[in-house]
Amino acid sequence: MRNSVKCTTLFTVLGLVAVVGCQPQPPAPDTTKQEAGEHNHDHEGHEHHGEGHAHGAGPHGGVIADWGGGKYHVEFVVDHDKQQATVYVLGNDEKTLTPVKTTEGTVLLTINEPAFQVTLAPEPLEGEPEGKASRYIGTHEHLGIVREFSGSIIAEVDGVPYAGDFKEEAHEEHDHK
Repeated sequence: MRNSVKCTTLFTVLGLVAVVGCQPQPPAPDTTKQEAGEHNHDHEGHEHHGEGHAHGAGPHGGVIADWGGGKYHVEFVVDHDKQQATVYVLGNDEKTLTPVKTTEGTVLLTINEPAFQVTLAPEPLEGEPEGKASRYIGTHEHLGIVREFSGSIIAEVDGVPYAGDFKEEAHEEHDHK
């Protein structure tokens, strides 16, 4: 009987070691691109979270989302008093305004809560090429709600669909209550 208990205990321990020891391990981070200087993001001002990373405040005080794996970034800015959203298209440096021509001539803004969509029309800045814009603006009554919005910014540029998710966070200069 005693050997039976020892064997059962031994098999239980060996089974646990096998199960725990055989769990798939996540791949080690690939640092070769960073070491070679090929990573094109300026890491100053944003933290890494899971698959993506949070960006610092944009040049217009809005929240930045990645668009196309870093090729572009978009900045979401809301003016509650005007019930207006502005999206700026930025380059991979998250600062330089980058005029683009969208397939539909618009950008679609999808807000999660309360759920609604706004079609943003191009409003080119002075000096931007004909047919291109780095600024897209739209209005909706729900944008007058003072809160932190989250959602997606979607458009097609040069036949390539782009979508970027954003989430406003409360901060000292612009606390939404």
